[in-house]
Amino acid sequence: MDIQQYITDVGQRARIASRLMARAETATKNRALTLIAEAIRRDAPALRLANQKDLDAARANGLEEAMLDRLTLSDQAIATMIEGLQQIVTLADPIGEISNMKYRPTGIQVGQMRVPLGVIGIIYEARPNVTIDAAGLCIKSGNATILRGGSEAIHCNQALAKLVKEGLKGAGLPADAVQVIETTDRAAVGALISMPEYVDVIIPRGGKGLIERLIKESKVPMIKHLDGICHVYIDDQADPEKAVKIAFNAKCHRYGTCNTMETLLIARAIAPQVLPELALLYRTKDVELRADDEAGKILRGCDYPHVTAATEEDWSTEYLAAILAVKIVDDMDAAIDHINHYSSHHTDSIVTENYTRTMRFLREVDSASVMVNASTRFADGFEFGLGAEIGISNDKLHARGPVGLDGLTSVKYVVFGHGEVRS
Repeated sequence: MDIQQYITDVGQRARIASRLMARAETATKNRALTLIAEAIRRDAPALRLANQKDLDAARANGLEEAMLDRLTLSDQAIATMIEGLQQIVTLADPIGEISNMKYRPTGIQVGQMRVPLGVIGIIYEARPNVTIDAAGLCIKSGNATILRGGSEAIHCNQALAKLVKEGLKGAGLPADAVQVIETTDRAAVGALISMPEYVDVIIPRGGKGLIERLIKESKVPMIKHLDGICHVYIDDQADPEKAVKIAFNAKCHRYGTCNTMETLLIARAIAPQVLPELALLYRTKDVELRADDEAGKILRGCDYPHVTAATEEDWSTEYLAAILAVKIVDDMDAAIDHINHYSSHHTDSIVTENYTRTMRFLREVDSASVMVNASTRFADGFEFGLGAEIGISNDKLHARGPVGLDGLTSVKYVVFGHGEVRS
């Protein structure tokens, strides 16, 4: 296969399809999404078989547990994909919405209209559910998309691609509106990120190595986040019961996600109360705690079996594993300073009953999602009511945080006149 020619052909077809998608009616797009959801429900057994082929190959190749977790298409994952599509159907269609209309002294009326981005290239690893999340959001937002999933999910992604095309055709939309790259050759990524004439934006969803490569090489603008170094800060005015529940869930609900807590910060005054209780829970999950001196003394005092001394590197590491950095801080000022210095600006949470501190934390922590008395695991497009997310952006331009429908659109100025001319 001539990879460059293949990707060029895909790009050209996507560009043509994007123009048809931009003018598609809301009812037509919703019909396509409904048909895709029905096809996934119908073919769930076949999807599981395709996923099992991928899992068997991944295990044979020694894929790490965190990646296997992302790769697995469980019954719950299939149900979530279907629910995500159904939720996208219920969301308002942003395309064509006109806002901020105002009259100018000249008599003209100026406003902004929301429009699709055009062609969106999405590069991701392992997670087959991204194929459906991305397809659904791009269809509803009137975009065409080119999906390049990881080689480890090739069988499942191809099976899902057939169902997406079935739904598009059934609704009378172009099948090329969603194209899944059929080759596992890594050269396809290099070709895709080098076609600004056909691709308007790249959204990478994968490991740090992949995103670092794309930052260096892409000729196409990106919506991205590099990593997820997320914090939970337990304030000295926290409800201890809430604090323990949140800090356990934020770390142990799932290890291999970008919104998993990687550093726990605890105010000195409350640490002797909550840290031993957390240690009991972390012990049930065999979590390795990398603690500063003060936290280490408390943990060793309650015979925690997996505690080591934290290094400077631990404060800026995304483990994606059963490892947690723990630090005791003087107060909220110290916690905010630590977060803003070491955070990847993804998601950070405070546990406190103090309203004034709550508002300070929300204002001063420079992250895409900032939470109060809630687990960082909620930083997710589905949980935020976006229907699904196509990615998370830690950048400050265009889109920030979980990227849903609005993040896949832009605005253009529109002007209504009555024959006015400029003097």
